[in-house]
Amino acid sequence: MAVYEKRTYSVMVGKMPEVIRLYSELGWPALDAGGFGRNLVGYFVSDTGELHQLMHIWRFEDDAARRDFWKRLFANEPFMAFAVQIRPLIQKQDVQLLVSAPWGPQP
Repeated sequence: MAVYEKRTYSVMVGKMPEVIRLYSELGWPALDAGGFGRNLVGYFVSDTGELHQLMHIWRFEDDAARRDFWKRLFANEPFMAFAVQIRPLIQKQDVQLLVSAPWGPQP
């Protein structure tokens, strides 16, 4: 059964432009070059409700694949060089694991 992981990062107020720049210039290129982007469902930035949030949703075949993915990503030097720069801009992180409902479309 597929597992989805929703990661929500609360960004320091006023720092979203820097977060977007870092993801555009370093984060996404490192993910894509390392082949990690194939698990990505999408990145999102809050527009209403709780603001200053960056969310991303990932799809994995199972929990073992999810754990292996993060282990490999956190060993990836280009991605970790990006992570060191973005961490001071993040106020809070929330990770939620989801499974598909038994009806409707599934990503």
